[in-house]
Amino acid sequence: MTFLKSLRVAAAAAALAWAGASAAAEPVRIGLSMAKTGDFAAAGAGQLNAYQLWADQVNAGGGMDVAGTKRPVELVVYDDQSDPAKAAAIYEKLITSDKVDLLLSPWGSPAHFAVVGVLERYKFPMVGSSAASLQIRSLKARNIWFPTSAIPDSLGTELAKAMQAQGVKTAAISTIQLPFPQEIKRYLVPAIEKAGIKVVYNQEYAPGIKDMTSSLVAIKRAAPDAVVSLSYPQDSMLYMKQAREQGIAAPFQFVAVGPSIAFFGKMFGTNMDGIVTLGHWSPQQKAWPRAKPFFDAYVARYGEAPDYLDTALAWMSCEILQQAVAKAGLDKDKLRNAIATGTFDTIDGPVAFDGVQNKLTPAMFLQFQGGNVQIVYPTSMQTAPFMAKTGWAR
Repeated sequence: MTFLKSLRVAAAAAALAWAGASAAAEPVRIGLSMAKTGDFAAAGAGQLNAYQLWADQVNAGGGMDVAGTKRPVELVVYDDQSDPAKAAAIYEKLITSDKVDLLLSPWGSPAHFAVVGVLERYKFPMVGSSAASLQIRSLKARNIWFPTSAIPDSLGTELAKAMQAQGVKTAAISTIQLPFPQEIKRYLVPAIEKAGIKVVYNQEYAPGIKDMTSSLVAIKRAAPDAVVSLSYPQDSMLYMKQAREQGIAAPFQFVAVGPSIAFFGKMFGTNMDGIVTLGHWSPQQKAWPRAKPFFDAYVARYGEAPDYLDTALAWMSCEILQQAVAKAGLDKDKLRNAIATGTFDTIDGPVAFDGVQNKLTPAMFLQFQGGNVQIVYPTSMQTAPFMAKTGWAR
């Protein structure tokens, strides 16, 4: 046997031995609940897709680095049926009965609110995703962190600045009676008034609304320069449908939660053009080299664009958890400290935390323009300038 042949045989044997060791390694079990059914199911789908894509990529790369040892990832997923109380019960089960090694977060602020008490009680760290809360920040929770910059106080003040920058003089505000949108409104209204913008309509509505006609007729009659719909996915869809029917002509139209989800583009097509929404991530941002590869991998796997807010945040939460585990392993105290004190490389640029909040990423807003999603505010992060909404297609 020649030396080169011997080397090849040895390399093959080593590879087989490594593969065998990897296969024999105990998996890292990562638990979560997701809104797979119920009102938030359409919104939660993209977040779960991100988790599954991440786990598959990690396993294809040999497993998760646990303080220097590669181990495969296994997701343990339950349906919380869009019910925050069920989410809390599931996370307790994951910790106490399933005895998972790590946790990933559910969809939406209500579910995050519900599980915080469980995390604190069992001192189990979890990186949040599709949520932000002043309430949780005020509780000084030690086991949850939010990678988003979409925090209600900064969102409210920055949205007022974005409107002012576009010459808005009058605004109408419609708000669903859920904590996150109401927190935004609490800061938005005084910021708008301080900016010299007159509020010509300001009403709230209950979850489960089926018809916005009367409020949209009143908004149309007021003829504001800006309409702010502080809504969740189901009523965001209702706003889009009935605003088109009523011919709402405001050049600045902001719809809070939902437009960044892929199915919105499928439902509303070119009517998405000009809509501004929550979000601080775009694959068009060349300053973030990890952004476009994630976008391309997601589209290749699922045949549609990711949610530019929640799916991106879910992926970021995985990146943060993965990097923290590589440093600290699975010990909860060490992991908590690693997340709380580290700086993480993500598809949205560097992320670090001040308490529960991302302290590095500024508040931003996205806009749909010709089938693309662009960052339009602030100007320092723009991937394209703001474009006034010019009407609705029939």
